[in-house]
Amino acid sequence: MRQLPVADLGEPDSRSATHYLGWLVRRFGRTVYPAIALAVLWMLCQTVVPAIVGRTIDAAVRHDGRDLVLWALAGFAAGAGQAYFGVSRHRFAVANFLSAMFATVQITVRQAARLGSVLPRRIDTGEVVAIGTADIRAVGAAIDITARGTGSLIAVVLVTVILLTTSVPLGLVVVLGVPILMAVVGLLIRPLHHRQQLSREQQGRLTGRAADLVGGLRVLRGVGGEAVIAERYRVESQALRAAGVRTARVESLLEAAQVLLPGIFLVLVTWLGARFAVRGHITVGQLVSFYAYAAFLVAPLRQLTEALDKLTRGHVASRRVVTLMGATTDLPDPPSPRPADQLAGELADPESGVVIRPGEITALVADDPADATRIADRLGRYAEGGLVAGVPLDEFALATVRERILVADNDARLFTGPLRDDLDPRDTGRLPAALHAAAATDIVEALPDGLDSEVAERGRTFSGGQQQRLRLVRALVADPETLILVEPTSAVDAHTEARIADRLVIARAGRTTVICTSSPLVLDRTDRVCYVEEGRVIAVGHHHELLTTEARYARAVLREDQP
Repeated sequence: MRQLPVADLGEPDSRSATHYLGWLVRRFGRTVYPAIALAVLWMLCQTVVPAIVGRTIDAAVRHDGRDLVLWALAGFAAGAGQAYFGVSRHRFAVANFLSAMFATVQITVRQAARLGSVLPRRIDTGEVVAIGTADIRAVGAAIDITARGTGSLIAVVLVTVILLTTSVPLGLVVVLGVPILMAVVGLLIRPLHHRQQLSREQQGRLTGRAADLVGGLRVLRGVGGEAVIAERYRVESQALRAAGVRTARVESLLEAAQVLLPGIFLVLVTWLGARFAVRGHITVGQLVSFYAYAAFLVAPLRQLTEALDKLTRGHVASRRVVTLMGATTDLPDPPSPRPADQLAGELADPESGVVIRPGEITALVADDPADATRIADRLGRYAEGGLVAGVPLDEFALATVRERILVADNDARLFTGPLRDDLDPRDTGRLPAALHAAAATDIVEALPDGLDSEVAERGRTFSGGQQQRLRLVRALVADPETLILVEPTSAVDAHTEARIADRLVIARAGRTTVICTSSPLVLDRTDRVCYVEEGRVIAVGHHHELLTTEARYARAVLREDQP
């Protein structure tokens, strides 16, 4: 049984939507190519059945018992092959559909993680949501249809050859009729493609507006703008509805054409075949074969039009995936990143003078908390300027820095789903220890289903202090080589804060940890404190030492009034 999603996808081809779909075919060639081969064999078995039936009838008319048995056995073999190849093709087709879907989701999530805070400035929220809901199915369907589409094309070609060898006029009808049918369907595909594109863009914008509306609902109510924004959303929603109706009109015409045109073709071929049989140009068995072929052609012709439709939809969806992959971050990777093993040693921020020693727990206190946050961003390569062992962090791949250095702040969100998956998505086994260290065990025990309880959107059912502790749990579970915590205990009571401070020292023993805080309870447990004023380090030492030697530090920590 194949496991999905695939652990290592590699880098997709993002030059265009066509290149992306081609990359998916190559990436999952182990199932795509066998599916195509099985689909061809499946259709070939169906293709030869009418000819076998015709030969069987002719053998019966001639009272040729030997040929009758041989052709009957051939028909049985074709039926058995059709059943076997059909079932096998379907299994591979499902694997292709799911593989393409999961791969697109992985690529989208990975790119969103790379862009980070830049994502909302590059791509609308609605676009990202729509890729993960509607577009992935369209991409999966496009990869799935490659097998049946190829098999149907081969079947039409083979039927044409068989008919031409039997009757040139009837064969020519098929040769000329099939391209005409496909051309008529193609006339509908192009406007459908255009309307789907417009509808999809409107859907993305509307989804983004809905997210903004929900996120800022309290603010809107406070300034009395709720009715105005709601009316604007209603107008855009109706515009999207109208666009959907226009798209559906073309889709309905396409669906009707897929039934009507092959039906007309069937009637034409059957009528011509009957005339030829009456005139003695073809045998009764050949007439039956022609009728069967005309009826059979309805299926591959419809599958060909379905293939055009799904490939068009997949191309539209892939174009948005490629657009997302083409979005760039404010902190791009260097052309030749340094090896990951060189990302070791002292972390430093030359702009402020902060130096973080490996293996120590260092506190960062600033008269202006925003300065501490900016330093944390530079040390974590969310802004330029940080060094590791004297080497600029921007000389390393961003993914390497993110793996080794984790910045956990209070802007992080809890995700909807089981709490266990939110806190420990990789099932590392470190969750119980992390819950204890963050004094969050009581939160889990109070939930009806414990770690299997569902987290509401953005964790809104948890209090501010509970959310903060759960975010700390998630950071500790990640267990990075360097952990930078920004105000990790600002929303908890003093008793809980003391427990977290004591346990955090044990949990991060021997690991590089930076804590941006002004809490005396936390500062007292750290190895070293860097005090920053006006963006520059002015004092370094132990908490108690600085309390007695640096008055400005004492005022900042003890919150005494300035003279």
